[in-house]
Amino acid sequence: MSDRGQDGGDRGDREARAVSALLAQARRLARRRWRGLVWLTGEAEACRREAQSLWQAGEEQGAWRAPLWIAAERPEGLAASAWLPSAKARTRLGGEQDLVVIDAVSAGSGFDPEAFGALAGTLTAGGLLVLMTPPDWGRRPDADYARLAEHPWRAEQLTARYLARLARLLADDARVIRWTAGAAPRLPDVPEATTGAKGEAPGEPPSLSAGDEACLTEDQAEAVARLTRLRRRRPLVLTADRGRGKTAALGIACARLLAQGTGAGAGTTEILVTAPRPAAVAGLFERLAALCPEGQRHGQAFEAPGGRVRFLAPDELARLAEQGEVGGPGRLLLVDEAAAIPAPLLGRWLEAFPRIAFATTVHGYEGSGRGFALRFRERLERQAPDFRECHLAEPIRWAAGDPLEALTAHLLLLDAEPDTAPTGDGAPIARRLDRDVLAHDEPRLRAVFGLLVQAHYRTTPADLRRLLDGPGVTITALEAGSALEGVAVCGDEGGFPAVLAERVARGERRPRGHLLAQSLAAHAGEREALTARLRRVLRIAVPAGRRRLGGGRHLLDDELARAREEGIDLLGASFGAEPGLQAFWQSAGFRAVRLGLTRETATGEHALMVVRPTSAAGEALAARLQARLHRQLPGLLAFELAELEPAVALALLAEGPAPALEAADRRDLDDVAFGHREPALTRPAIQALVRHRARAGMREEARGAEPDEALAPLAAWAFQGRDASWLAQRLGVAGKKGVQAWLREAVARLHDRDGGLSPDVAGR
Repeated sequence: MSDRGQDGGDRGDREARAVSALLAQARRLARRRWRGLVWLTGEAEACRREAQSLWQAGEEQGAWRAPLWIAAERPEGLAASAWLPSAKARTRLGGEQDLVVIDAVSAGSGFDPEAFGALAGTLTAGGLLVLMTPPDWGRRPDADYARLAEHPWRAEQLTARYLARLARLLADDARVIRWTAGAAPRLPDVPEATTGAKGEAPGEPPSLSAGDEACLTEDQAEAVARLTRLRRRRPLVLTADRGRGKTAALGIACARLLAQGTGAGAGTTEILVTAPRPAAVAGLFERLAALCPEGQRHGQAFEAPGGRVRFLAPDELARLAEQGEVGGPGRLLLVDEAAAIPAPLLGRWLEAFPRIAFATTVHGYEGSGRGFALRFRERLERQAPDFRECHLAEPIRWAAGDPLEALTAHLLLLDAEPDTAPTGDGAPIARRLDRDVLAHDEPRLRAVFGLLVQAHYRTTPADLRRLLDGPGVTITALEAGSALEGVAVCGDEGGFPAVLAERVARGERRPRGHLLAQSLAAHAGEREALTARLRRVLRIAVPAGRRRLGGGRHLLDDELARAREEGIDLLGASFGAEPGLQAFWQSAGFRAVRLGLTRETATGEHALMVVRPTSAAGEALAARLQARLHRQLPGLLAFELAELEPAVALALLAEGPAPALEAADRRDLDDVAFGHREPALTRPAIQALVRHRARAGMREEARGAEPDEALAPLAAWAFQGRDASWLAQRLGVAGKKGVQAWLREAVARLHDRDGGLSPDVAGR
């Protein structure tokens, strides 16, 4: 036999032994109903060869029935149905895999944090997640960093702190199956299954619950029972970590409710379901179809003899609820992944639907249920003090103690929580954090990221990579002793050459990143927004127990001072427009300069951009942007923004110019308030009155005065053309006559506060 043949044979024997050892490890994990993470390192070709050997041997032995390979390109010989690029990983949410191979070693492939987090949750008991990386992983950015490389940066110019951290954690964790290509894998111990207190071995799948034959755990059965017994004005808040069967419980409950609708004398049941994206409720429709075989699915709706279940995206649901086309007595709404939807939007649905349930993942790869609970609890206690809570703790796809669940949470900081250290002595101090130091300080990184997760509904694992390696990103911490009192994350934008700025403004180029600068140029027509230097506040967060104590303002003041020192022209931010956030930014001296014309699909809110100048050039630019917005605002409110939340519209009007009330305007207002003039014929005068009172009210509220509750609905009538039926519902009055009486009373009171009535009218 030639040396080459001998080497090939030896290599084949080594591969066979390695694969045999891994399959045996998978069987041991299966007996515990656990899953494992295999970290395969080596050169790209060697890693692919080893992983394909494991794939093929497992298929031959029946170990893998639903394997999946994630890479930029499909490996030769692999079926198209078994391969996905990482960008499409979410399409497998709700499904189940028993082997997942993630290629982060080949040219063009890299580590996608969100794909890793999403697919880890689809892996069933006894399954393996194989992560392939180069031997020097973390020394340089990989191909997936192209998504992080904003103009003018290239991926290879970025730091790789995030990948280096992952490599350190994997190397130090005894639960990881370490496999160097060409060598035998190093296998962690897996304790043998023992009989539990109930007489069941931990390795056995959960038996059917006595509470509901379709449920796999007592937790799930309890959740279904509560969902099918929802009472008016008693919302249910359902929380769970991933893999606890939360979405399946929603599907089982839908099936039970439809079955109730087929009984004698029962009416047709309609259940509305919403979530940040349709894929989030794929498991709901799967359970529904399995339990209602007589039903049929049509797109995003499932119809059965007892009724139907229909999915609506948050923006569509918000629009229909605003128009009164959904909600009302007898209507039921199930909200899944509620943590990824803004609390104000949830609050509006709470008003519209007497029977409603909010379900959310507590520690998940796309949002935090803890943040949801903290932000939304106050509103729940105010609007529905009799709400109920239910938590699913027992895993279904795997057993307690599963190594992969713990590893995924550790690597991606899915379970990160804010710092609970007591407040230190002395005044808090703002200081910039060194990202090189932060990447190696795991407790501090966990506290910073945990605070961001708690405070923001859309924080994802990819944000951790941006935090550590995003170009132009800075992190400022507000600290009192060792306690973390707040954090601000900013990113630099703009500084484009004039030629490129012109092409961007005309829509001919769209460089990566620079959201604020590009939007102001493309939509507001200001080329200088691209040539100037902007700094955007990406995140600002203060612990729940420390809010409204000035921490956020302290952080902004520090960022403003730094921006002035560093030659920045504008400090800005972009967020979903809602009155509370608007008030915070207005109080800090920021001006609204652009409002999106449509609601964002994921948030149901219009994106609002605000700026504060930090240079003379920035002052001139901000003034032009603000003037342009307020010149457009009346027309936009009458047409494109006619369904904007009135309180948001009012806050925008408060920032704009208030034309002087002429004598003729005052006479018109008097005639409406004390005569019989049709209010619609004096709309310009009432619009001027609303602007005056809005500006005055903003100043009064800054001094602690209560807002005038009449202003927002009056602005909705005067600027947005809201009709009598909408106003009657919002104001709680009867019909058109009730609305007219309210209009006259509101005009009289507001006009009196604005400077008094005409002398002859005042004496009546």
